[in-house]
Amino acid sequence: MRVIPGAVIGWDLGAALALGAALGISLPAIAELLPAIEAVMVRRVNEQIAANRG
Repeated sequence: MRVIPGAVIGWDLGAALALGAALGISLPAIAELLPAIEAVMVRRVNEQIAANRG
């Protein structure tokens, strides 16, 4: 993950691509799906961080 104090700003996409390839997922599929998955996960993690802070 790429983080700043108190928030996640993204995933290490190189690592995510490597993990997907190691799992046997085609690179075009990973490249197509990963941005949408990353956006949701970053939003949800930041929501949890904010909820735990309050």
